[in-house]
Amino acid sequence: MRVGLISDTHGLLRPQALDFLRGSSHIVHAGDIVDPAILDRLAEVAPLTAVRGNNDHGEWAQALPETATLSLGGITIHILHDLKELAIDPAAQGVRVVIAGHSHKPACEERGGVLYVNPGSAGRRRFTLPVSVGELLVGRGQVDARLLTLDVS
Repeated sequence: MRVGLISDTHGLLRPQALDFLRGSSHIVHAGDIVDPAILDRLAEVAPLTAVRGNNDHGEWAQALPETATLSLGGITIHILHDLKELAIDPAAQGVRVVIAGHSHKPACEERGGVLYVNPGSAGRRRFTLPVSVGELLVGRGQVDARLLTLDVS
């Protein structure tokens, strides 16, 4: 199973990001969506789980949860926008992967049996940080993560 990861679109869904996400079994958006039309477009590609970021405002955004936990392919995944606001002990709750955005810095690190993934920002470039997305490859109770810098030149 392939789970597409995207975050911090800030109102801009790049065609390169959409192309990368095609073929996903599920898509996770880790917040700072800004434009609800982005959620509609992503939901046309695959089932979607999205959380609210600190820049998501309005009635549509209030309908989004601040966190979400789901099970895909036997793996429990916890999603939030800002990792600094993680209010659970993932390992104690059986969470294998934590997905967060906010920093715009793509990162993937395993700590204490939990894989922490930040797909970075797929929206407007911030400073010199890359424009990026990610994916989880889930199967037989195992998970691997991959981050990809998009060519937006």
